[in-house]
Amino acid sequence: MNTITSKEILSIIVPVYNEQETVEIFYDTVKKHTSQLNINIEFLFVDDGSADNTLQIIKDLAKQDERVHYVSFSRNFGKESAIYAGLQNS
Repeated sequence: MNTITSKEILSIIVPVYNEQETVEIFYDTVKKHTSQLNINIEFLFVDDGSADNTLQIIKDLAKQDERVHYVSFSRNFGKESAIYAGLQNS
């Protein structure tokens, strides 16, 4: 059985588009369930050109939690591009 060592990080890539109402709920839920695990995680949100406050909420989360990172697109490129950008940046 493979286990994650202390130097390895599990990156959770989250493509988002106009998700201001659910970003914090997602973050809180994942954080709650992963806190019981003995692994290092990071959240990598990829904002796919949201027109609402999604990006600002993610920026606020990043200020509070050093495990939160983000990539921001200038416009909507689609979830495939967002996932690919997340993989490149994880």
